[in-house]
Formats: sequence, structure tokens, C-alpha cells
Amino acid sequence: MSSENDLPLTPISPVRNLRQTVTEHLRTAIIVGDLQEGVVYSAPSLGAAFGVSATPVREAMMDLAREGLVETVKNKGFRVTAVKERDLDEITEIRLLLEPPVVRSVVGSIPVKDFPAMRALADETVVAAEEKDLKAYLVGDRKFHARVLSYAGNSQLVELATGLRTRTRMYGLKLLVERGVLPDSAREHHTLLDLMEAGDAAGTHQLLARHIGHARGLWASGNDQSEDLHVPGITLNVEAPPASVKGS
Repeated sequence: MSSENDLPLTPISPVRNLRQTVTEHLRTAIIVGDLQEGVVYSAPSLGAAFGVSATPVREAMMDLAREGLVETVKNKGFRVTAVKERDLDEITEIRLLLEPPVVRSVVGSIPVKDFPAMRALADETVVAAEEKDLKAYLVGDRKFHARVLSYAGNSQLVELATGLRTRTRMYGLKLLVERGVLPDSAREHHTLLDLMEAGDAAGTHQLLARHIGHARGLWASGNDQSEDLHVPGITLNVEAPPASVKGS
């Protein structure tokens, strides 16, 4: 277990919105496991690791507490919320029930002129993966999926799906970076857009389900064993590529 004197955090360069930047750094550290579940961290120690004062850290931690990633410990700091395996299973099941059918329903209704902007978002995740920047990767991934879901015209659904994505733990991401395979996963965003632009609703549904499955299987632990996710009406092997996707 790491001590507060040896936190795996990178100092933050001066930025305009320091609170938001600290929030993203802390969120990433929690999601990938750099900040450990059940451990209490003080704002001064985290601020020292980032090279900032304790104030933006406290503000960021309050934001993360509202997301359910941490909880306040009076007079001590913040404890990273523990997530059980069953919690991750249930989050993945809900996402599989929500996102693939919703995105499938908007295939064919997205204006052609909007695809370049979505491809730019997809490029952000690929570049971040190639540069081994997990914070930028997770931010870009969240922005991309929120943009795609926004075409359903339901802001509550986008907020719910984004919140579920934030609560997911992806302790295997660093291992995927070390193996050099994270860029391949990032390129699935472009494959998804290819299918959507071609009007392939079934292929879109299948690829997105597989993509979400990675968050529970390969991305969660770095384990490349095939894993079946069981959702009412769905049995998905997360390692089986959709037949309609070329080169994936």
C-alpha cells in the first residue's frame, strides 16, 4: 500500500482552470488504481504531489464525492470508495442495456456534416493512447461517447451513461499501455463511426457492446481471457469481434 509521501502523481503545470484539471487528474488516478480503494488521502499531501495548494484539491475532491468516487472523512481527508466486483458487473449490465440500443437507434439520422467533428474526438483518444496519456485518453473517451449518445436527444440519458462510465474501474489500462495495445482499442471509435456512417445499425450495436464489454473484462484487469457478460437478452463474449467489422 502506498504512503502519502510516495504518491504516483505527476505535478500539474499552471493552467487557467486548476480545479477542473486537478479533478481530471484525481479521477484518472482513482479509475486506473493509482489512488487505492479504502485509503484516506489528505488534501495537503495530494496538493504537494501535484505541486498545487490544498484548496483546489479539496474543491476537486468534493466534485468527485458527488460522483461517488470518494467520501469525506472528517478532519482527515477523503477515502477512495471501494467498488465490489458485483458493482462493476451491474454497471456494465446497465450500460449494455442502455447505450448499444440507443446508439443503434440514431444510425441514419446523424447529419453527414457532423461526422468530421466526431472523428476529431476519436482522434483525440488515439493520440492520447499513443502518447500513453491516460488522463487525456479517459477524458477523450468520455467526450466521444457523450457526443454519440447526444443524438438521441435525451440529456438525462447522456448524464446517466457518463456517470456510469465514471464509476467504472479500469485497473488494466496501465497494463494495456505497457503492452502497447491501448491504441488499438482507441481506434475502435473510428470503426464505430465507419459503421454508423455506412448505416450499419446492427454492426454498430455489436461493436459498441463489445467496446463496453472491454471496460469490464480486458480494460478492468488487463486479463485477455475471454469473458462472457450476461445481460437479460444478451450474451456477449467481449473478445469476439463483430462479423461486420473489417480489420478489428
